[in-house]
Amino acid sequence: MDLTKYKFEGSEMNQKLLMGHPSGLFVLFFTEMWERFSYYGMRALLVLFLTSALLDGGWAWTREEALGLYGTYTMLVYFSPILGGLIADKFIGYRKAVAFGALIMTLGHASMAMDTPWGLYLGIGCLVAGNGLFKPNITSIINGVYINAQDKKDGAFTIFYMGVNAGAFLGIMLCGYIGETIGWHWGFGLAGIFMFLGMLQFWFAQGIFGNVGLAPTKEIDLSDAVQNNKDGGAQKVSDKVQRDRYTVVGILAIFTVFFWAAFEQAGGSMTIFAADYTNRVLEGDSALIFRIANTLLTVIPLMIITYVLLQLFKITFKKYALSNTFLGFSFLIIWFIVIWMLYTQFSQESTEIPASWFGILNSFYIIAFAPLFSKIWESKFNPPATVKFGVGLILLGLGFGILAYGSASIPQGAQTASVSIIWLILAYLLHTLGELSLSPVGLSYVSKLVPATKIGMMFGLWYIAIGLGNKAAGSMGGMIDSITSEYSMSTFFLIFTFVPIIAGLVVMSLTPIVKKLMHGVK
Repeated sequence: MDLTKYKFEGSEMNQKLLMGHPSGLFVLFFTEMWERFSYYGMRALLVLFLTSALLDGGWAWTREEALGLYGTYTMLVYFSPILGGLIADKFIGYRKAVAFGALIMTLGHASMAMDTPWGLYLGIGCLVAGNGLFKPNITSIINGVYINAQDKKDGAFTIFYMGVNAGAFLGIMLCGYIGETIGWHWGFGLAGIFMFLGMLQFWFAQGIFGNVGLAPTKEIDLSDAVQNNKDGGAQKVSDKVQRDRYTVVGILAIFTVFFWAAFEQAGGSMTIFAADYTNRVLEGDSALIFRIANTLLTVIPLMIITYVLLQLFKITFKKYALSNTFLGFSFLIIWFIVIWMLYTQFSQESTEIPASWFGILNSFYIIAFAPLFSKIWESKFNPPATVKFGVGLILLGLGFGILAYGSASIPQGAQTASVSIIWLILAYLLHTLGELSLSPVGLSYVSKLVPATKIGMMFGLWYIAIGLGNKAAGSMGGMIDSITSEYSMSTFFLIFTFVPIIAGLVVMSLTPIVKKLMHGVK
């Protein structure tokens, strides 16, 4: 692909490419990585901590109570970006919003590390508020960088999404392991350390974006930019065309709710299924095989991410040495904890897989498959948005179908069981492929369909749809005990099998209508 035809916004250094994209994308990649480390590290522990017995350091909540708080928290995390987007659009700009949000989230993790009820609730409040400033505005910076390189956007958001899941992978693995083996609040505290380092890394490298993301009084006026006209130029469009494009965003948002209502069972009912219904104790050859596989699963992705880090250093270290120093220090800590964790696991006779460990599979699969999906979206095989959404929903439903089959042997109303780990491994694979088909693509289409001055607000509205899905996930997941006692565990998972598949078929049937409403946006 001829990259000389693309004009990326930002400083001169941002024109230096890494993996075919401006180097500033990878500053955002690592900033988002540490934010997701903190979020998913905490998310991996929350339900397990709340439902654990008092003797194990938990609070002995019922599953319904814990999943209710989980659903409310994750919903508010995605509701708050609408306010954060407005604040950035009107007052402080995207870059300050990202930095302030990261600082508030750091304080939230510090509060959660205290073993008190007020610390938990204050911490959750800070995480919600900080996320509101951080989440929509880091994606808005990407939109600003790619305002004149629309054909590269799907690939850029997929690479960015790889950073999201690199952070989730490391956060779930390390916070989960430390939380379950050393102490819950040590896990919560570790998440805050990396959030703080991520904030410093971003703050001292933000000059790479030039005028992109500054406060409105200083920002380049991009209000009339149209992201992808048929002729490739930027011009003001009629109100009717823009209303039609908003309609497309609304249609995609509706199906996004269906997707996340099922997908976010990962942090709720699927975590409970892993903790209480899955055989996680391995001995002999099985334990050795797991240790070797877990070592490869951990070290290889971390080596890949470290390689990307070193390539970024080659481009940016001279000008942004302090930022790179904080980033490099973060990775030294990560490598130290990983080596210590793996050494500890190999020194034990038997291995008990942490219940939170299964969550890293989603992140690992994304790291493995994101480059492939990025290439497909930039090739001649790139399907329409509705087809991508439909495929994502169907794959998600099939993943729950595997869990329904795997749990068929669990007696009605059972509180514990010991099924094979293979069902969760396969389910997470299909869920991840579905996520790659839908989630980063949704962000990309919002940025293409919405005028630049509304981008922060519209990302906020998009996250409200995700928040509704998360709340539905908590509410529906909280019904696990009532459904399994009256019917079976298979019935519970079959609900999440059929609903996404039907929704996927419906959204694909809307392809001709949506294509017309998009008015040339591809």
